[in-house]
Amino acid sequence: MKTLFKKARLPNMKYTVLGFVLAVLCVLSLAVPSAISAAAQGATTKSSMTQSEPSAYAVRAPASRRLPLGQGHDLQNALGFARRGNYAEASSRLFQLSLDPRFANRRMQLRFLLGVVFYQMKMYQLAAFQFIDVIRDGNNPYVGRSLQKLSLAADALGDDTLLNYAISRIKVESFPMAHRDMLYYRIGEFQLHNQQYLDAIKSLNQVPPSSPKYDKALYMIALAYAENNQPKVAAKYFQELIDDREDRPVTDTTRVAALMGKARALYQAKDWADAIEAYRQVPRDSQYWHAMLFESSWAMFRDGRFRSAMSNFQSLHSPYFEDSYIPESLLLRSIVYLYICKYTEMDKTLGLFERLYRPVYNSLNSYLNQVDNPQQYFADQIKIMITASQVGFNPEHARFRIPYLVIRKVMKEGDFHRSLSYIKMLVRERHRVLSMPFSWRRGAIGRYAMMTLDRRFQRAREKAGREIRNHMLEVRADLVDLFEQEGFIRYEMLNSKKEYLKKLVAGKELPQTQINEKQSRDYYVQNGYQYWPFRGEYWLDELGDYFYLGTSSCN
Repeated sequence: MKTLFKKARLPNMKYTVLGFVLAVLCVLSLAVPSAISAAAQGATTKSSMTQSEPSAYAVRAPASRRLPLGQGHDLQNALGFARRGNYAEASSRLFQLSLDPRFANRRMQLRFLLGVVFYQMKMYQLAAFQFIDVIRDGNNPYVGRSLQKLSLAADALGDDTLLNYAISRIKVESFPMAHRDMLYYRIGEFQLHNQQYLDAIKSLNQVPPSSPKYDKALYMIALAYAENNQPKVAAKYFQELIDDREDRPVTDTTRVAALMGKARALYQAKDWADAIEAYRQVPRDSQYWHAMLFESSWAMFRDGRFRSAMSNFQSLHSPYFEDSYIPESLLLRSIVYLYICKYTEMDKTLGLFERLYRPVYNSLNSYLNQVDNPQQYFADQIKIMITASQVGFNPEHARFRIPYLVIRKVMKEGDFHRSLSYIKMLVRERHRVLSMPFSWRRGAIGRYAMMTLDRRFQRAREKAGREIRNHMLEVRADLVDLFEQEGFIRYEMLNSKKEYLKKLVAGKELPQTQINEKQSRDYYVQNGYQYWPFRGEYWLDELGDYFYLGTSSCN
């Protein structure tokens, strides 16, 4: 069996932050009239703020930079509309002034003000581009405030690229206290992504318990310890998060994610028994229950609990999960059969693996060889997702270019999930633009807004398409590896058959018992279970309650 364990794969225990859908929208609590008034002081009069009255929005400008009377009147009119909450008119006028040659020396101030107004209109992408223009100019007093606003707009959009751009340039001490928890959280997230685990832990520990991001920061601290190969410490932090959410429903997403994280950390520490117990706490109605069945089966196998692993497989390989991409589970099941010398069942399981996943590989390989355009990958993915969401959809009757279970796997990938969320935000922003008054939409600002959003939408689709293709390439490589492992497992099956027969003929002593083999049918009945023999028919409410009562055939 030495050869087998060199080739057999352990489950993919990567800790994905986004695999658990942790995207958060952060809304700026900004009094626009006061902010705009303060920023406008540089255009009209000297600021009345003193050194003892610091403000993130105050601007002190020399008298020589005051605007002529006519220009000042135009700017004050635009700001007046903003103060009264008429953001449509304010944005239109500020946009026109930013293009007016008379205001060339005030363009960055106008861009900043326009970005603030766009933000109030929930047009976060358009706001972000105004702040980026100010930041790139560099030679103006609005860079620091634009970085702050850009980080908030990027957080609302869920755009990691913009957020990382802002965070890499911002100074924490200059960031408003009201939003500093978001900044520390995002800095820690960025550091974790770049494998700076200790720095990430330090940043995330700055998020206070009173912050709405505290639980997510706690999860990521545990994640950082796990990635830094400190699984026992990680398990303690996951448990702290579980305790912090004890008053929530048992299916609370964050709580269940912490349970899964704790179980994975214990598995990483090779504490099989405690890992199994942690996995068992994942509720049946949770979205992670199916993953729990597979991952806990590995822990049971490593702990020698072959009956428990076989019981899991009965639920895992039921028709209710036939659209799930779980090829490795079939190979693990065949290995368990190998350990208990069930060669006939082992051969059937390997045959099922070949019948299910060889066509998947062939279809996927053909698609990857024929399609290279990222936009096409995104369009095909979304088309299948929409079709599958319709009432009465039956995957058995579907004829997709891409295998449906591959589509389902890609849907769960963290990077694609984030890209799709960002695209949805762009779609919402486009709808807001289309809902603006006719004069605004047909004016210069409306045309600019639509052109900007359409360009961003196209680039976001291309990025998502590249992510889809990369994941499909990973699936193809994964299947190639698994097919190779299938060959090794078949070799071990034939070799074990031969060795078993040799020992049987020679009269050598063979193993008699294995873990939990002594637990007969009576054991379960005496412990409160009702026993019903399985007759080939699956019921949804019985999933997870199957018990394998067979014994080893190695004796």
